[in-house]
This record gives sequence, C-alpha cells and structure tokens, in this order.
Amino acid sequence: MSIRRAFADLSVGQVHYATCGDPASPAVLLLHQSPRSWTEYRAVLPLIGAHRRAIAMDTAGFGDSADGGVPASIEQWASVARELLDALNITQVDVVGHHTGGVVAVELAAAFPERVRSLVLSSTPYTDEPFRKARAQRPPIDEVAPSEDGTHLAALWQKRQGFYPPGRPDLLEAFVLDALKVERVEEGHRAVASYRMEERIGRVVQPVLIVRATEDPFASPHVAELQHHLPQARIVDIEGGMVPLPDQMPEAFASVVLDFLEALP
Repeated sequence: MSIRRAFADLSVGQVHYATCGDPASPAVLLLHQSPRSWTEYRAVLPLIGAHRRAIAMDTAGFGDSADGGVPASIEQWASVARELLDALNITQVDVVGHHTGGVVAVELAAAFPERVRSLVLSSTPYTDEPFRKARAQRPPIDEVAPSEDGTHLAALWQKRQGFYPPGRPDLLEAFVLDALKVERVEEGHRAVASYRMEERIGRVVQPVLIVRATEDPFASPHVAELQHHLPQARIVDIEGGMVPLPDQMPEAFASVVLDFLEALP
C-alpha cells in the first residue's frame, strides 16, 4: 500500500504529513516522539492504512514542518494538530502518540474533546511536578556540542545507542537523520518537561489504550501513574519493545492499535 506525502498551509506555515489508506475510512492520527518525524511510522502506516485512513504528521518544527517562529509547547503542537484535522476535513479522529507524541495526544484530547474519539498512549510519560524537578536535574537528552571534525555526530548516535536494539543500525540512522533536521534538538524534551499534565489529564474522558514497551526505561515506570489518572484505560505490553518501538516492531505496534480500535463501540 502506497504512502502519499503532502503539505497543509496552517498558522505556523507549511506542515508536512504522510497518509496511507482509503480517505473515506475512519482516520487515525499518528504523533511522533522528539526529535523524530513522520518516518517513525513509515512501516506502521501501510499496516494501519490497510484498515483505516492513517495520517502521520510532522509536529510543528520537526521533520519538514515549519514552526512559524512560535515558542515550542505541547499546547501549541496540539493546536497545530487540530488545524491539520480542519485542513483535511476530519471531524473526529483516533489519536496514537509515542513518547512526546503521547503527551501531545493527551493535550489534544483535553483541549478538543469533540475531535478525539480515542487515544493510544505509547511509552508516554506522566509529566507532573516531580517529573519536572527530576528532568531539571538531568543533563540534556540529545543535545551535543558541534565539532569541526564531526565527532558530535557519533556522540549523538551514542547517546541513544543503549536504548535501541542491537543489530539495528538502521533505527539509529533514522534517528540521527531526523535530529539533524531540527534546529534546537532539545526543544521537544523541554516542552514535555514543562507540560503540566496533572492539570489536564482529568479532562480526558475518551477510551484509552496504554502501550508499554517493556524495555523502555524512560516510559515503562509511568504506566501506573497514567492508569491512575485514566481509570478507563487498559494496558497492553509489547515485550522487548524499546524507545524506538513503532519502527522497531511495526507489526506488533500496529496490531495492538488495530485491535483496540476494532473493539471500540
């Protein structure tokens, strides 16, 4: 099944997205982690697109999407996602978010509840005050100092290597390519760290699936907190899943998403 790519003219400028599937089918919006792009879902799109209208957007300021010079925030990214739905004449959508994308998905559902039918939160952190304090004390996640000899490129690779499966350099290559396209590579992580999810998550009343990648040390510990605040949520584990879950295990990822969507009323 072929993937089609396009741009929508939105408030921040041109926003890039990729789509796969019948435009008349129910829509699924896929939101990526930082500092990735729609390519995180390249292998997932045709699998979901065989059953739904699958749309993977580049968050404003990432991939090939403009940021409009607007300061990065989860609220801003959710607002731009809603603009894309408007541009595509989609009145209601199922939203799938991974890492940062999951945080954006929570805000999208909280801010525009009539537009979101359900949520799939994959490897999504719960960002409350303890989270913000802990993140403030940690070094940057992906930021590296530029070097004339290019060793910073290896440093960028090595920062992520321990959280990616061995024998899959293609996944690290995809990460580095996306990271190099972002002007401020740490911006997405800072936006997550400043988001006050504890003030917003109570507005989420839609059906929720929490996907836990069992080998993701950053996200797995947050599952119990998320479910506490989202009592309607159910949890599905993907054994062996790591930080790059959608492009590491696309078949397993797409399968749990589709099973959840098919079971909705």
